[in-house]
Amino acid sequence: MSSPVSAGHHPPGVDLHGYAAVLFDLDGVLTPTAEVHMRAWERMFSEFLAGRGVAEPYTDNDYFDYVDGKPRYEGVRSFLKSRGIDLPEGTPDDSPEAETVCGLGNRKNDLFAAVLATDGVQPYAGSLELLDELRDGAPALAVVSSSKNAAAVLDAAGLADRFSLVVDGTVAAAEGLPGKPAPDTFEFAARRLGAPVNRSIVIEDAISGVQAGCAGGFGLVIGVDRGVGPERLHAAGADLVVADLAELVKE
Repeated sequence: MSSPVSAGHHPPGVDLHGYAAVLFDLDGVLTPTAEVHMRAWERMFSEFLAGRGVAEPYTDNDYFDYVDGKPRYEGVRSFLKSRGIDLPEGTPDDSPEAETVCGLGNRKNDLFAAVLATDGVQPYAGSLELLDELRDGAPALAVVSSSKNAAAVLDAAGLADRFSLVVDGTVAAAEGLPGKPAPDTFEFAARRLGAPVNRSIVIEDAISGVQAGCAGGFGLVIGVDRGVGPERLHAAGADLVVADLAELVKE
């Protein structure tokens, strides 16, 4: 992979047009829906912990350490394990009121959907700049997201027509693909686009997503620092960390 490059300027020698595909995570990379997800997780877990009399509160660090970038139910499992709480798995059809892994995941999803429907979402201005630059179709563009809400978010943000492929949580479940930090969803997207992984770029804001890009041997893994911290993204395998995708736009 390329040597790490510091953020804050247009990275020398990084020409995205020289790659076959760019695979974007959605939440936190293209749209600020990560903030909506964070608040939905915080409300759901805080109320759950309070209902069980657990004194240790849910924090933003818990989001970054156990939830960020993972499929919804895996995020629930990971956080509960960190607190030593054991719940039945349940099924994806569980009611949001059910005290199961799937029930808690569904409860969080209802909270997220309510905020999205009420407030909508606008793409990051810098991400839109980069998409405008890449609009000529070379490289091919795809969204690879753990969220099953990806289509609704892309529609709400007016980005649905910008990508030739969307691999989301629904596709991953149908194809039997493990979620991030496994590289399978990114590899699946590259195959569908006919792009070799070593000529494909992964752009991620989550540690688990960066780890997935690194594990898959992708040609370039770009971390977007939306709060995790550049050091942690580099440590997870990012070749390059930027604060905003506008830094990748040619001057």
